[in-house]
Amino acid sequence: MTFSLSLAWLAALAWAGMLLFRGRFWIIDRPAYAPEPDHWPAVAVAIPARDEAAVIGRTVRSLLEQDYPGALRIVIADDDSSDGTARVVEDLAIAMEAADRVRVVTTPPLPKGWSGKLWAQSQAIAAAERDFPETELLLLSDADICHAPEQLRHMVARLLAKGLDMASLMVRLSTDTPIEKALVPAFVYFFRLLYPFRWVSDPLRRTAAAAGGYMLIRRRMLTDIGGLAAIRGALIDDCTLAATIKAAAGHIALDMTETTVSTRTYASWRDLWMMIARSAYTQLRHSPLLLAGTVAAMAVAFLLPPLFVLSGSDAAGPALLAWILMSVSFAPMLAFYRLPAAWAPLLPVVALFYLGATLDSARRHFLGHGGEWKGRVQGTGSSESQPK
Repeated sequence: MTFSLSLAWLAALAWAGMLLFRGRFWIIDRPAYAPEPDHWPAVAVAIPARDEAAVIGRTVRSLLEQDYPGALRIVIADDDSSDGTARVVEDLAIAMEAADRVRVVTTPPLPKGWSGKLWAQSQAIAAAERDFPETELLLLSDADICHAPEQLRHMVARLLAKGLDMASLMVRLSTDTPIEKALVPAFVYFFRLLYPFRWVSDPLRRTAAAAGGYMLIRRRMLTDIGGLAAIRGALIDDCTLAATIKAAAGHIALDMTETTVSTRTYASWRDLWMMIARSAYTQLRHSPLLLAGTVAAMAVAFLLPPLFVLSGSDAAGPALLAWILMSVSFAPMLAFYRLPAAWAPLLPVVALFYLGATLDSARRHFLGHGGEWKGRVQGTGSSESQPK
């Protein structure tokens, strides 16, 4: 048996194993509606915002229009914005006659050891606990999320019925532009491959993950783990928070939604490249060994099968099988984003893009630019710092 034939069979067996035994990552389940509780707990939404004037109005409006029977308050932490973010929120709250339900707080200077987002979010939480002491649940959200009117009601009911400590949603990302259509579904696909959602929800497994755009958490649980200070320097804050809660014997769940959406758009491939390069090497724990293993695994699983098939190699048979299985696993994600299933065989091309961004993430780390985001540098192996 030739070396190429061995690699092709390895790829085919790997894909068969992933489809059968990796938590059915490729099947997108819709969570069932839970029965509504007798008591609706008070919820406070904590949103960090840094130069989000273009999107935060739609976010706040969607929260104020929630069909939620209990008390709902919104706290925005304005993180040194220069575009009038706070004014947008305040004017909207007045226009909607909801000034008593919305707070805007100014984030103090960033202390050493904190990431900018977590510091701002911690200030929003502190303000919510001070001004709305009846708060039982905290919704940690991003400034660019348009919440479906019924979303909070359904999520609270599910959290209470399932006895969860945190329920997170992977919101529907934008696929308005051609580059988003080409690259965004694969982003969610790779996330699910790395963190099978069924394993995340299984208390017997260590797998933990969350999506930072929507994390509903019991206030008591957040207090028990030491608040956001427990993860203050984390670059991948959502998954780190999920892992911390699960390690504390908390129950978590992660699902997908079609109705709550991100209003963040990516006009060019470079925007998506930077989103990946910002944190990919951190995900690999800044390990050259893990990076090398990732490159080898992606090459064998995603890149070699189509190369063997298109080159007419003697490994074309098992390579074609691997390519077919790969495409089958990607098709449900394309269907979720209402894109043609015929695009599924192009996944290796997209995988090459993500592999390149991952390598660039490592390069940026070694140059001291790891985790650069909105004028701050983080993930360089030390605490977050201001750019020089």
